[in-house]
Amino acid sequence: MSQTAPAPERPRAAGETLLSVVVPSLDEAESIGLVVGKARAAIEAEGVRGEVVVADNGSRDGSPALAEAAGARVVHEPRRGYGSAYLAGFSAARGRYIVMGDADDTYDFSELGRFIRPLEDGADLVIGNRMRHIQPGAMPWLHRYVGNPLLSGVLNLFFRTGVTDAHCGMRAFRRELLPALDLRTTGMEFASEQVIRASKLGLDIREIDIAYHPRKGASKLSSFSDGWRHLRFLLVHSPTWLFVVPGALLLVAGLMAGLIALTGIELFGREWQLHAMIGAVLLAICGAQILQIGGFARAYAAYYLGEHDALLDAVRARVRLEHGLLAGGVLLLAGLVVVGVVVVTWLQRGLGELREEKVALTGLTLIVLGMQTVFGAFFLSVLGLRRRPHPGEPDAG
Repeated sequence: MSQTAPAPERPRAAGETLLSVVVPSLDEAESIGLVVGKARAAIEAEGVRGEVVVADNGSRDGSPALAEAAGARVVHEPRRGYGSAYLAGFSAARGRYIVMGDADDTYDFSELGRFIRPLEDGADLVIGNRMRHIQPGAMPWLHRYVGNPLLSGVLNLFFRTGVTDAHCGMRAFRRELLPALDLRTTGMEFASEQVIRASKLGLDIREIDIAYHPRKGASKLSSFSDGWRHLRFLLVHSPTWLFVVPGALLLVAGLMAGLIALTGIELFGREWQLHAMIGAVLLAICGAQILQIGGFARAYAAYYLGEHDALLDAVRARVRLEHGLLAGGVLLLAGLVVVGVVVVTWLQRGLGELREEKVALTGLTLIVLGMQTVFGAFFLSVLGLRRRPHPGEPDAG
């Protein structure tokens, strides 16, 4: 997991609210009173000053009144969504630390202390790990053995968070980190956003094993639509895996296939001809285009979203617009020369049969790649117009 040096714990001010327990709620009359009661009892057992904030998301079953009767402070968020409710609750929270958890009694709020102690030890984000202690009937097999391992695996592959249960809803973090986390999503993908942002910021993320119990009341989770929202969120926040990796694979596959077809090397017991060359050209051009979009996306994330990109910084320090124009110009010129030779040869034959189809396709491919490189270099410079140049750089382009 990403870790930074623990920040020194500042002393507690007299009368300071140390802990805010934030619970989103939508028609949870069956369990909200029980959850609030457990949370308040845990706060008292820890001997700290704390509060329970219930972010109601438009309940019609009397949940807000039940939460207030149990001792919670209720805030109302009319915009529907798991993330919307949490954002409203976080804004209303007063504690130095925030513990978040669902209102359906699946999490044991009597364990609040286990989440607070790592924070006091220097952790920035503490996430529960349910996977070792799932009670019978608490989690459908599709979520337990397919959905959660798959999405957590993708998240760790893309962002190297090292989190086992990336979608556990019981977590704790420092409230002072909210501006840096800059959480924005309104749906169930809010859980992924928090982990991704914390990982990109290099925060100290820790996990603790917790039990997961069967929920009370009807579930609001839609397995496939919410799963797709999570996956979509992971992809759009990782241009490397969405664009760069598949683009590079397609480009390399296209170039290798084109080389095999152009040179007449036998593969799988046969020599590959014009149709294979056409397929290779298609792969190469599509791959180059997707790879270029990945570069644009990474530049946009660095220039406008504040993302740190070490590779982009290294390239930017060594490569300028003129280098891109030179590379694109060389490819374009080479392609024009190849096509020119083919055309001259064709004219000398009286515009008869064209025998150099594969060579002509090679030239056309070079022309397309050259033009992509030239205009892509200009577009990257456009993206960098508003970037503040590093000391010593003549301009942002």
